[in-house]
Amino acid sequence: MTSRRNFLRYTAALGATTALPGIIGRASAATGAMTVGIPVPISGAFAANGKFASMGAIIAAEEAAENLGIDISTLDMDTEGKPATAVRRVQDGIAQDGVKLFAGGILSSESLAMGKEIERGGGVFMTTAGADEITGSDCNSATFRWSVPTFGAIEQTLRPIIDAIPDAKRWYTITPQYVFGEGLLSATTNLLAEKGLEHVGNSYHSLVEKEFSGYITNAIAAKPDVLLLLNFGSQSSDTLRQAISFGLKERMTIVIAWASGLEQFEGLGADVCEGVYFGAQYWHSVDAPLNNALRAKVREKYGANPNYSLAGSYICTKLLLDAAAKAGTTDGPAVAAALSGMAYDGLTGPETIRAEDHQVMKDYYLLKGKAKADMQDEDDYAEVVSAGQSFLSPADSGCKLG
Repeated sequence: MTSRRNFLRYTAALGATTALPGIIGRASAATGAMTVGIPVPISGAFAANGKFASMGAIIAAEEAAENLGIDISTLDMDTEGKPATAVRRVQDGIAQDGVKLFAGGILSSESLAMGKEIERGGGVFMTTAGADEITGSDCNSATFRWSVPTFGAIEQTLRPIIDAIPDAKRWYTITPQYVFGEGLLSATTNLLAEKGLEHVGNSYHSLVEKEFSGYITNAIAAKPDVLLLLNFGSQSSDTLRQAISFGLKERMTIVIAWASGLEQFEGLGADVCEGVYFGAQYWHSVDAPLNNALRAKVREKYGANPNYSLAGSYICTKLLLDAAAKAGTTDGPAVAAALSGMAYDGLTGPETIRAEDHQVMKDYYLLKGKAKADMQDEDDYAEVVSAGQSFLSPADSGCKLG
């Protein structure tokens, strides 16, 4: 428990030290060293995800610095989860610090805005945000995406559940009202229609919402067999807690389509997670060489297992630095060319960056929360029910790279 407390103290301290990377970034620019910008929310509703993302980026930078024998630093840029703020941070990073490599953008709305600005500034951007448009209709030459988009997340979460519980005919959704939520909702309604299942209702909420009891009351009134939560991070955790306090776990199946990883399970606890389905981009126990190495490093450094926010930022930063080393420059178009078509051993096993739209081809996981008595260790919160890949073709997604 001591090591876990140290880990948590580190994450708390990180929020108080976000000014330091700016100093490091300017010093690095002056000496010719390499800097990776990390535009993520360090404050606001998604601050926890941003702080873990900063940690993952630092690990990747430390590894690359050791391997390449040069100074590499990360520059935290607090986007506050707001597109306008995110764009200003990127503009400052390019103009003031000479940054060309960017890994971040947890929210789809900020990622879409930043990707366009980074392209204009001659940089390259790797993100974990989920909106289909990022590698679809709004794709651009500078933007790459590691995470499975909303279409694939819904396909790999809902199809196995529909097969497992065929009597569940009525579905109700709770959705954040922005591009990511709309993408998940659209994919859901399309799949339910294909399967002849009934979408009995949906409740929208804003990105600042914390109280979800009214939406849960609406769900109860619709009498669904499945309650599908399409929100993310602390909002999906708050919704789940409130749903369970209303007794919904005993009355229907509950699904979180896009879980934020191990940190979410730790925050909720086994009793809340038991029997709940979670779609996930990443799970720490996946047996892949790179993931095993990352897990060992994070356990050594922080006494904990890597969560999704940390792991996603780690792999995005690592890919950028590997491509920059291959290209011999941090120039955005050159790094983008090195990334395009890259095949590598990733956190989920063999992964490939599709050249046509800059989408990483990787697995998405369906997890089911375990009972506390069935946990083999302190982080064994869930069993992996299934894993697989579902992607729209570049032609079907609407991506047209020049």
